[in-house]
Amino acid sequence: MKILLERGDVNPDTSDESGRTPLSYAAEFGHEDMVKMLLERADNNPDSSDEYGRTPLWYAARSRYEGVVKILLERGGVNPDPSDEYGWTPLSYAARSGNQGVIMILLERGDINPDLSDPFSWTPLLCAARSGYEGVVKILLARGDVNPDSWDKYGRTPLSYAAESRYEGVVKILLERGDVNPDSLDKYGRILLSYAAGDGHENVVKILLERGDINPDSSDEDGRTPLSYAAKSGCEGGVRILLERGDADLDLSDAYGRTPLSYAAGYGYEGVVQVLLERGGVNPNSSDNDRRTPLSYAARSGRQDVVKILLKRGDVNPDSSDKDGKTPLSYAAKYGHVGAVEMLLERGDVNPDSSDKDGRTPRPYAVDSRPEIWRDRTFLSGNDDVVKMLLARGDVNTNSEDANGRTPLSYAAASGHEGLVNILLGRRNVNPDSSNKDSWTPLLYAVTFGHKGVVKILLERADVNPDSSDKYDRTPLSYHLSPEKKKEQLELNAMETEVLSERRMKQKGKELRDQIANMI
Repeated sequence: MKILLERGDVNPDTSDESGRTPLSYAAEFGHEDMVKMLLERADNNPDSSDEYGRTPLWYAARSRYEGVVKILLERGGVNPDPSDEYGWTPLSYAARSGNQGVIMILLERGDINPDLSDPFSWTPLLCAARSGYEGVVKILLARGDVNPDSWDKYGRTPLSYAAESRYEGVVKILLERGDVNPDSLDKYGRILLSYAAGDGHENVVKILLERGDINPDSSDEDGRTPLSYAAKSGCEGGVRILLERGDADLDLSDAYGRTPLSYAAGYGYEGVVQVLLERGGVNPNSSDNDRRTPLSYAARSGRQDVVKILLKRGDVNPDSSDKDGKTPLSYAAKYGHVGAVEMLLERGDVNPDSSDKDGRTPRPYAVDSRPEIWRDRTFLSGNDDVVKMLLARGDVNTNSEDANGRTPLSYAAASGHEGLVNILLGRRNVNPDSSNKDSWTPLLYAVTFGHKGVVKILLERADVNPDSSDKYDRTPLSYHLSPEKKKEQLELNAMETEVLSERRMKQKGKELRDQIANMI
């Protein structure tokens, strides 16, 4: 290095493609001797910036090299408070990383703004509080020119971030001041108690509630309170602390009509559910804007323990229907939650054959567990256990039709669930050749979607018409050979096509059926 600098034909201030100079790199990696050597040259700019607006001082501060920071600041012509393209200064970055030594060196100068904010309105204090650096927070608050309650672009304060991040020490330091509002609202209407409760920080919740100037029942723009967030996150301790106060509404619903119990039940927080139900004033059968109850959400998510707790109560309707006509059993069957289905079917007041607004009963949902996505050719595995459980009852219509005239067998065939098709066909009262409003049969669905296993099963039956036509007079073979269908959805092999052709041209006899079955 020294040898190179002694030559007259070496430029010590040349920059690379990123705009960085040798001094920039020496500062970043803490090479004090090299930094001094470069600064001795009159043709070296000590304050050059790269393409990101970062100077040698910026890099030294970020890398925590106090010695290099001192050397650079002792030079004239070095800006002690430069911002890069993201608005970060040496001080803000040092605060973000908790580097007290660099912070002390920088703050000794009178030409540094200790409260300068970046484009997100984050100040050095906010960065330190958000990262839990108590020492840095104390250093900054000791100055008279730092706002301890500044807002960022989201309306959040240093105290808000410290409370959310569980930094009790920082929270206490800030609350000791008289110029920090512990109940301020951010742009979403949330108070810091809401963040602490929502993230399960029981100790921070205690610290905040010990004060008399915090509203424990404050709601945000969605109508959610700290109790609602605590229940939603499963913070049982936080829920208990909030309930110990007499001024928190246990059953307050948010903008969506959901109560703390609704959220706790839906997420399966058994302990929170029990705590809430033990208190008076909580409606265990409350319904939200979609008329869904806590039991409905628990059943949909397969939260068996919560379902069990709710079903033990005499004031919970186990067969309530939402605005779409779906019951808890419908949801449990739809998502294949066998345990929840079993508990609901054990009751005498649950209709296993109830239909929703589309005319679908729990069993079609169990057959095609996500009916809303079958049109996108995305199929989930069928719920054999749930179907068997429903079929074991004598009061279930195995041939029920929905609003489109489709039966459980139709959905099973369309989804390619061979096991479910076999289960359904094992029932004597199931019509294997039923057609919907468009005259589509289970066989036509199976052929169209390329489920040759299901095609084989259906063709083995004598009561399935292989040449049935829909309302457009198109047959299974016609759809199979249809050129406008997507290749990946239609491509049955030539053997299967041969089966369908023979079924059309030849007589329907047992010998022929055996022959066709053997070909697939």
